[in-house]
Amino acid sequence: MPGKAILTLIFFLFLLISFFLFFGTVDFRSYSFPLYPSPYGQPSSCHIGPPPLRVFMYDLPRRFNVGMLDRRSSGDTPVNAHNLPSWPTNSGLRKQHSVEYWMMASLLYEGVDDQGTREAVRVLDPDSADAFFVPFFSSTSFNTHGHNMTDPDTEIDRQLQIDLLEFLRKSKYWQRSGGRDHVIPMHHPNAFRFLRNQVNASILIVADFGRYPKNMSNLSKDVVAPYVHVVDSFKDDDTQDPFESRTTLLFFQGRTIRKDEGIVRAKLAKILVGYNDVHYQSSFASGENIKAASEGMRSSKFCLHPAGDTPSSCRLFDAIVSHCVPVIVSDRIELPYEDELDYTEFSIFFSYQEALEPGYMVQQLRQVPKERWFKMWMRLKNISHHYEFQYPPKREDAVDMLWRQVRHKLPGAKLTEHRIKRLKIPDWWGQRRR
Repeated sequence: MPGKAILTLIFFLFLLISFFLFFGTVDFRSYSFPLYPSPYGQPSSCHIGPPPLRVFMYDLPRRFNVGMLDRRSSGDTPVNAHNLPSWPTNSGLRKQHSVEYWMMASLLYEGVDDQGTREAVRVLDPDSADAFFVPFFSSTSFNTHGHNMTDPDTEIDRQLQIDLLEFLRKSKYWQRSGGRDHVIPMHHPNAFRFLRNQVNASILIVADFGRYPKNMSNLSKDVVAPYVHVVDSFKDDDTQDPFESRTTLLFFQGRTIRKDEGIVRAKLAKILVGYNDVHYQSSFASGENIKAASEGMRSSKFCLHPAGDTPSSCRLFDAIVSHCVPVIVSDRIELPYEDELDYTEFSIFFSYQEALEPGYMVQQLRQVPKERWFKMWMRLKNISHHYEFQYPPKREDAVDMLWRQVRHKLPGAKLTEHRIKRLKIPDWWGQRRR
């Protein structure tokens, strides 16, 4: 009897193994022989991760996007990888709000990433899409069409927003979700300023939450995007002793007269005067000044980032790609990718009160041990590629990281979409008494 039981057990095990091998649902070699190549073309020890986010991009007339970069490329011919114009080299500070361009370009790219699968790929069938990208260059529109808000050309910016909303409202996919699975870049604080409250349910790509009302933008649904840095990246930062070679303790160069929280800059100018190892200079953006700022950051241990018109600015990301440890003065700044990156590993933070106490900030920075600074410098070198906007796109560059952030927001958008269909009292949870 025991012999028959053993033979029966072996027979059933044989059938079970044959079933899995035939249907291909289990790769036993990956369990028994971890170093043996998997039949699926990947080593079993590698974590492949989720498939790319499937993004449908609307085909908008070029006047909504690249037509603003090159008036000769206007018209209604859809943009593709072959006729995509390069970002203008003479765009100056407009480049810092060009996130919209690089996100669009990443979806148009038809090549293969040799570093692994990208976070998002374009699909041409909207029914198969996880998210929808709206390629309206709202920041470029503001900068191009009457950016001083009083120019007659401002009406062009307004009309583009009106036309875009009319287009989206006709889309059954916009109607289906109320726009909640639609991604709209609004990087400049004045982008989409006329009708932004009509797209507040969408996943917005913003630079700073400080300029948006709470009922329009929040961290639960929107993505904080870095500014596009305007200084050149420090590619050959291989000094034997970087701490000693960076002779300036603290560096700042930029406008010192700003509004709102930016008034701290003028106050800091008075507090930081008289230190031989502190460079605090007022200047306007120009090719020459940007070059000087780049050289200054590369020769400084710490780079000061006080608020401007908004809590964040391009200066922070210039410092990161210059491997200059950011000193962030803010009480309410929000930072990109913070669910993945710990900024305290490569930045130092001061409140307004601490920064404006005479002598306090400089004293604290001088007491930072060389070993701690070196670790922060090394961390900057390791993560600075997350702040590179480039074409062709690369794995885990700035745009790839942004698409990953969009992926993180989609479950919440889907939850809201489903709940709103059946709720009799809209948003009862937010209106409940405490």
